[in-house]
Amino acid sequence: MKKLPVAVQVYSIRDDAQRDFKGTMEQVKKMGFDGVELAGLYEHSPEEIREILKEVGLTAISAHVPYHELVANMEAAIEKYATIGCKYIAIPYLTEEYRPGKDKFEEVVDNIKKIGELCKSKNIVLLYHNHDFEFAKMDNGQYALDYLYDSVSADKLQTEIDTCWVSVSGVNPGEYIKKYAERCPLVHLKDYVGEISNQMYELIGIDAGKNKTVNTFEFRPVGHGVQNFTEILDAALESGAKWVVVEQDAHYDRTAMEDIWLSREYLTQIGW
Repeated sequence: MKKLPVAVQVYSIRDDAQRDFKGTMEQVKKMGFDGVELAGLYEHSPEEIREILKEVGLTAISAHVPYHELVANMEAAIEKYATIGCKYIAIPYLTEEYRPGKDKFEEVVDNIKKIGELCKSKNIVLLYHNHDFEFAKMDNGQYALDYLYDSVSADKLQTEIDTCWVSVSGVNPGEYIKKYAERCPLVHLKDYVGEISNQMYELIGIDAGKNKTVNTFEFRPVGHGVQNFTEILDAALESGAKWVVVEQDAHYDRTAMEDIWLSREYLTQIGW
């Protein structure tokens, strides 16, 4: 069976990477990962990151770069990751004022067009990484995420479908990947248990505010929650994905490194 290379999103192991980036990358390589998706530079220069990953034998396939950092200085932000050799840059998250339904969302769409054009000039592909709030409906009944992809041409913006957030939104992640066939080079593999809750974002450091519901939602290593990864991986292959990326935003009874090892072990067991 044809397989895709497997990366890990370094946000999943951010504390380890902050303490010892090279040592952590060496462990990631030993686990059987082929590459990494960066989420910051961990007090290293782009040149240092490039050389460490080259020495360890991991591909710097992509990087999550905050929207505000890209808008503040597009040229400088993109150049850092071009220096590392990333083929993709993903906008990872939108704060409340920039989300669908807010006045600044159209500003986001316009800026993404500009960022995507500049990325293209550097031979980098701009991606958008979804959460669940992009599955809010626009006035025309369309999901905001679909509106974004309809509003920005594929040569300036492609998808990084986060299968966990698609699923908790009530949408089948395998079918959603197929919807963006040939426009989804990276697919995030993320597992969970429980149900949607307004405390979910507290797990990744976002305050839910005063009106809280009882939380049943927790992230899990890939293959240890409710997701159907056979279907998801088949869809990724069928739809022309280039990489799959393991991500786990929070950890509970195990360390971050133990959790990503469990994810990689599961993928190995099912032939990946």
